[in-house]
Amino acid sequence: MDRESVDSSNIKSIGHCGTSETLEIEFLDGSVYQYHGVPARTYQDLMKAASKGSYMHSHVKAQFTYEKVRDASR
Repeated sequence: MDRESVDSSNIKSIGHCGTSETLEIEFLDGSVYQYHGVPARTYQDLMKAASKGSYMHSHVKAQFTYEKVRDASR
């Protein structure tokens, strides 16, 4: 999945697949998580949010199932 770099103190890049409604977030530590069932509107709102980390924590992490797809870099 293609991700777009973002300006955030904790998130490096964010991508979204509209077909599968999968949101993919790469954190600065290198870990990558995929969140399932995320509508395009939530992704758009996340990308517009002043604090992507706060928005993600409040509106994504608590609402959608997720899985870690890559561990943090060592």
